[in-house]
Amino acid sequence: MTPSLVEVTDLVVDFPVGGAGEYVRAVDAVSFTLEAGRALGLVGESGSGKSTVATALLGLHRGTGARLGGTVRVGGTDVAAASAAELRRLRGGTAAMVFQDPLSSLDPYYAIGDQIAEVHRIHADVSRRAARARAVEVLDRVGIPDAVRRSRARPHEFSGGMRQRALIAMALACEPQLLIADEPTTALDVTVQAQILDLLHGLREERGLGLLLVTHDVGVAAESVDEVLVMRGGHAVERGEVASVLAAPVEPYTRALLAAVPRLDGPRRSRGAAPDPAPRTPAGPEVSPVGPDGGPEVPPVVEAFGLRREFGRGRRKVAAVAGVSLAVHAGETLGIVGESGSGKSTLGRMLVGLLEPGSGQVRRDGVPVTGIASGVQMVFQDPVSSLNPRRSVGESIADPLRAAGERDAAAVRARVEELLLRVGLEAEHYDRYPHEFSGGQRQRVGIARALAPRPRLIVCDEPVSALDVTTQAQVTALLAELQRELGIALVFIAHDLAVVRRVSDRVAVMRAGEIVEEGPVDEVYDRPAHAYTRQLLAAVPALDPGLAAGRRRSRQEVFA
Repeated sequence: MTPSLVEVTDLVVDFPVGGAGEYVRAVDAVSFTLEAGRALGLVGESGSGKSTVATALLGLHRGTGARLGGTVRVGGTDVAAASAAELRRLRGGTAAMVFQDPLSSLDPYYAIGDQIAEVHRIHADVSRRAARARAVEVLDRVGIPDAVRRSRARPHEFSGGMRQRALIAMALACEPQLLIADEPTTALDVTVQAQILDLLHGLREERGLGLLLVTHDVGVAAESVDEVLVMRGGHAVERGEVASVLAAPVEPYTRALLAAVPRLDGPRRSRGAAPDPAPRTPAGPEVSPVGPDGGPEVPPVVEAFGLRREFGRGRRKVAAVAGVSLAVHAGETLGIVGESGSGKSTLGRMLVGLLEPGSGQVRRDGVPVTGIASGVQMVFQDPVSSLNPRRSVGESIADPLRAAGERDAAAVRARVEELLLRVGLEAEHYDRYPHEFSGGQRQRVGIARALAPRPRLIVCDEPVSALDVTTQAQVTALLAELQRELGIALVFIAHDLAVVRRVSDRVAVMRAGEIVEEGPVDEVYDRPAHAYTRQLLAAVPALDPGLAAGRRRSRQEVFA
C-alpha cells in the first residue's frame, strides 16, 4: 500500500511561556493524512492551532524552544527525526509553503526573479542562468504578465495579488509534491482572491499536487478543498469530506462557525427602529433639498460633491478618486466596495478630513468643511499599527478626549472605562498594552477610541478583513448595536461583499476612482446593473462545494 503524502499522528505542540519552564499547549493530539493530488483545509478561528500544525510539517519549530510530541511524516520523511540536511531537502524539494503576508516574506532589496532563482539553486545543482530561466518559467506559469521583464521588479512594484503569485511561483520552483498555503488570500480583494484560488486548483489538476490550505474563511475552503479539518483550541473537532461537513455538521462548534459566515444570499442584520432617510446622491453644492412636508429637509451627516484626488506628477499622475458624489444620513450605513486600488480608502479619508480633496467639496450637517472637523472619526483596518505599542490602550482611547479640551483626569478615565465596557471589554483593560489583546479585542479598542468624542459619523476602513469569521460577526454586531443606540452614521469600506451586505442599508460600488453603481443593498446585489458589479459578485466564494466548478466557469467567462 502506497504511504500517504502526509501522515500526522497525535501531534502535540507546546510553546514556552515566561522563564520558569512553563509551557502552553497550542496543538493537542491532532491526527490526519493527506494523499497526493488531494486538498485538505484546516479551518478554525485565530488561535485554534491551524498555522502551528502547518509549520510543524516542515519542522519550522526547531530552535524555538517548542516541545513536540507524536509523529509527522511528509513524503516518507520523519520530520522530528530528520537531520538538518534532510530537512533542507524536504523544504522546497518535497514540500513548500506559501505564507499569509507576501510583503514580509519577500526581501525588499532584491528582484523577484533573483529571489526565486536563489531558492531553485539551493535545492538543485544548476547554473545561475538556468535558475533565472526557471524563475521566469514559474512566474509565467502563475500568470504574471510579461514574466521576463517583471522578474526584474522588486516586491514593492507588485500589487498584493501579484506578490502572492510570486510566492506561489517560488514554492513551485523545485517541483514539490506538497503545497502548504497559510491564509493565502486573507488580505486580497474578492476578484484577486478568486484568481489565486483558481490558480491553486489548476496547479493541483496539472501537477497532482497535494494541498494543505490553512484558512479561517469557510467559503474559501468550500471552493478549494476535498476534505476539511475543523480545529478549536488546538484540538481537531470534526473532519470529513467538505460537502458533508458543510451540509450536515456534527459538532456544535462547526455549526456555530458556519452560522457566523456572512453570505451573499443571507439576510441583512435587523435594523430595529433605524430611520429610513430616503437617501439620495447629491447633484452639487447648490442643491437645497425640500422635505416631504414642504419645509427644509434635515441635511445628511456628510455629503460629498464631485470629490477628486490625484497622486503622482506629470504623466504619472493618477486619479485615485475621480468626481465622486454621495450622501450619508444619520442612522444609516453606506457600504463602499471595490477592488484594491479602486479609491475606497482615499474617499473615506477625504470624508473624515485626513486628506484634502484636489477638487470638490465635503459638507457635514450641511456646512462646507475643510480638514478634520468635530463629529467624525475613523476605525482603521490594522489596529496593531494604529495603536501606539508603548502606551496603554486606555491612554490611546483618551487622546481624542484630551484633544477636545478635557483636562479632568478622573473624568477622562471614567469616560474611557465606560467606553471599554460599551465595546465588550473590561474597565481594568485600561492599563494593558496592545500586544496583550487578540486581534478582535484590538479592533474593539479602535472602535472605543472612535466613539470617545461622541461622533455622528464613523468611517470604518476594512475593519474586519484580517479577522476570522466569528470575530468578524462579533465586531459587526457591535457596530450595529452601537448604531442603534447612538444613531450614528457609518461608512463601511470593505472588499468582502458578503460582509457589506450583512451590515449595510445602501452600497456604492467603486472602480478606478468612480462610483459605477449605487443603490439599496438588496437591489444592487440581487439585480446588479453594471458588469463590474456582476464581476465582483461572481468572485465571491460560495458556501456550497457543489457550486465550485460552475462558479469557476462563470468567473472565466466574466473575467474574459
